[in-house]
Amino acid sequence: MAALLPLPSTAAATVVKSSRISGNSAIFSSLIPLRRFNSFSSFNSTHPSSPRLISSKFIQFRVQATILQDDKEKVEVEESFQPKTLADDKGKGNGEAMPLGDSTESTPNGFERWVIKVEQSINITLTDSVITILDSLYRDRNYARFFVLETVARVPYFAFISVLHLYESFGWWRRADYLKVHFAESWNEMHHLLIMEELGGNALWFDRFLAQHIAVFYYFMTVFMYAISPRMAYHFSECVENHAFETYDKFIKAQGDELKKLPAPDVAVKYYTGGDLYLFDEFQTSRVPCTRRPIIENLYDVFLNIRDDEAEHCKTMKACQTHGNLRSPHSSIEDIDDSECVVSQDCEGVVDCIKKSVATSPAKSK
Repeated sequence: MAALLPLPSTAAATVVKSSRISGNSAIFSSLIPLRRFNSFSSFNSTHPSSPRLISSKFIQFRVQATILQDDKEKVEVEESFQPKTLADDKGKGNGEAMPLGDSTESTPNGFERWVIKVEQSINITLTDSVITILDSLYRDRNYARFFVLETVARVPYFAFISVLHLYESFGWWRRADYLKVHFAESWNEMHHLLIMEELGGNALWFDRFLAQHIAVFYYFMTVFMYAISPRMAYHFSECVENHAFETYDKFIKAQGDELKKLPAPDVAVKYYTGGDLYLFDEFQTSRVPCTRRPIIENLYDVFLNIRDDEAEHCKTMKACQTHGNLRSPHSSIEDIDDSECVVSQDCEGVVDCIKKSVATSPAKSK
């Protein structure tokens, strides 16, 4: 398999900007999984003297159609999400979308829509309740609040990994990309936590006690929720990441001038500007690897990148709500079609297994 060569900055900007979709009042961007990304081909045709950037098969890895803007003052994202579609790869340029897989799976029926509505209502109620408590406890203590948020924010990712390893042990289903991306997300949130600790957010015993006990409860709740309905668990994490994004965004706008005068913590400089950024690219499933390379000059830049990280987590969690939709940014078509990773019993959770059993029972009776 051919290796992915470094992409010139002008081409990278073309790839990034070509998939940008504007939105009016939403917080998240849509994630449209693609099997082919033809911007590389157009670049090669317009630059015949340039080396071949990527093999034809490797172009077919999935990427997402919408990304965060690199504007330092605003991250514009869109709320709509259209699962299992891709742009027309015939070169017609008509902008039509083509369905992937069984179209019946991408359009929920009436009962499933009702289930989704109930799941999301529960998640929103839980999230709003926790936000109300945090607002009352940490109204004027930003770093302590961020420490609690980051202690809790990394919990669902290793909870997901725990259940996925359990399923794999049972021989139910394997999703190697899910394990990779969730670990990268946990790695990212852990560094957010280290930054808040270096800023003194964990100075008080009460804050450490509260954050750690919430994290323990949140872990077991997420494991249970993920075993019942991964879609619900992913949506709950999306709500949490949405709150984190909004919290950091308000903080940056309110304290931006002061933050620009303060130095960046060493752990932030090492994480965002280090030599090995594979895991940094891995959790950003809406981006082509190497297209985001942060510049950390002061504390303002640190919080700006933490905020943008949370937006990337939001988009990934939204993509995960469609079963089998997540794809690692570093995966190729060979990884997708690897027959050794195909498991016949491909039930996502208890709710999904019941739904599939009910759907297949009439056919069996005949």
